[in-house]
Amino acid sequence: MSAPVRTPAPYWNPYLAGIALGLVLLATFAIMGHGIGASGAIASVAAAGADAVAPAHAESNAYWSAWTSAGNPLASWIVFEVAGMLVGGFVSAWLAGRLATQLERGPHATGRQRMAWGFAGGAVMGFASRLARGCTSGQALTGGAVLSVGSWVFMLALFAAGYAVAPLLKRQWR
Repeated sequence: MSAPVRTPAPYWNPYLAGIALGLVLLATFAIMGHGIGASGAIASVAAAGADAVAPAHAESNAYWSAWTSAGNPLASWIVFEVAGMLVGGFVSAWLAGRLATQLERGPHATGRQRMAWGFAGGAVMGFASRLARGCTSGQALTGGAVLSVGSWVFMLALFAAGYAVAPLLKRQWR
């Protein structure tokens, strides 16, 4: 006897989700004193890993020492924020009946191609987020909310790059 198939809950209205995200951003400004982001958590975890594996190297490297000199990089609020996003996303998918292990890809892309494109895009975005001193959530949401010119330029460049690259990858989804 198999378990009944549960119909997934509908997605949120994007306008209501945007308002909710704006309220979360406002709450982080009010409670934490700064906005949200994610790439700093990756850098904190990498710095803690470098310090654990090669403390002399981490101490002599300007980038790693900037993260480790302030104490334990894993004690940063942003690490807990990202951990909360991971747990919250898992719980949300589970409650909505959308928790599944699957690889989203177009009919003309193999699983390996999809993974390669995803990895390459993530690597470029991760590198760019360190150059820009913030990820898309930190730059667009937090920087945009405080009217940072650099954040607005970053987002315009991000959308321009997305429109430029989209035709190259679009055929894989048709």
